[in-house]
Amino acid sequence: MTHALVASARDLAPEFERRAAHWDQTRSYCWRNVQDLSEAGIMGMTLPEHLGGQGASFLDVVEVVEEIAKVCTLTARVVVEANMGGISAVMAYGSEEQKAFCAPHVLAGDKPAICITEPEAGSAATEMQTTARKCGDTYVLNGCKHWITGGGVSKLHLIFARVIDEAGEEQGIGGFIVFADPMAGDMPAGFEIVGRERTLGLCGMPEAELRFDTLEVHERWLLSPPSGLKRGFKDLMTAYNSQRVGAGTIAMGVAAGALDRAKSYLLERRQFGRPLAEFQGLQWMVADMETQICAARLLLRDAALSCGENGDPFPDMAKAARAKLFASEMAIKVVNDALQMFGARGYSDKEPLERMYRDVRMFTIGGGTAQVLRNQIASSALGMKCPQTRTGYVDQDWPIQTLAAE
Repeated sequence: MTHALVASARDLAPEFERRAAHWDQTRSYCWRNVQDLSEAGIMGMTLPEHLGGQGASFLDVVEVVEEIAKVCTLTARVVVEANMGGISAVMAYGSEEQKAFCAPHVLAGDKPAICITEPEAGSAATEMQTTARKCGDTYVLNGCKHWITGGGVSKLHLIFARVIDEAGEEQGIGGFIVFADPMAGDMPAGFEIVGRERTLGLCGMPEAELRFDTLEVHERWLLSPPSGLKRGFKDLMTAYNSQRVGAGTIAMGVAAGALDRAKSYLLERRQFGRPLAEFQGLQWMVADMETQICAARLLLRDAALSCGENGDPFPDMAKAARAKLFASEMAIKVVNDALQMFGARGYSDKEPLERMYRDVRMFTIGGGTAQVLRNQIASSALGMKCPQTRTGYVDQDWPIQTLAAE
């Protein structure tokens, strides 16, 4: 299966490469590419076969995404979010009705939107203020979400909110599946798109602000993980491990694409009477770039293969964090070095490196900042919680608790 999917991605890559500048310059979504992906069976390829997917693994996604990211970051991101993250959470924890409803939309080209971030709750996601109050067999959502990737083009939305029962008691954080099709004007009452950020890179992917004003959602669309609402948010967030592997793969793929361009340029471009590839300083840069990309690829594939190791249906948290951290920071340096090799030509938008440089900058921020990932990696390595609140260590049996109390 992997070979066929990767072969399809490679076949599509030249067209995606040709169109990439258009999506960037016009800040428009890659609808034509999405159609091609859907027809090739790449959208929703991780869905089980009985729902129309191919039952592909996360490793399959990693290998496909690398090929696409080499030529178009935007399209690679669509592939990740149509196979990992939100949709994989639905497939892992959703009811049969929820799975059967979501699958056809993804297979037809929808990129589900994960609605977690709020204006005052970014890395500290548990500080979200959006609420879902129980009223009979319905939940009423009120609140605001910000930096929602795909807001305005996505149909499926997984909205995270604080669940409050009819007695006014908070039950935990839950995820609600909400269908809203802004492109067709099919919007439920109380669901509004109120703004879009103008971003440095990935310009064709909308980053939107959503507002919910007494948005009614039937209880059957509440995603119920096995731990229940009290600990359910932790279960739902494990789905982010797969998306982090995907995001790191995009970054690594962009770096690999940049290096491919740099190698070709060094062999063709002549200065001082010889090809640039003959200059040792540039040879050593290529060696370092190649080594770093290979290391990132191994980390990402190891993380993808860890799916199910701890009984969860997603990759290991620490492996996913290490892979994304290394790949995202590595990619910024590699793309920057590739641009440097092109000189002034690389600084021009006539070369894709300028766009790739802007695109790749996002991956140390979105889906878990490099700093938050370091916290998670340290927590795993030390075998202890590493909370960031002032009193976070007080409940732990460590000498440091006295310092925290002071």
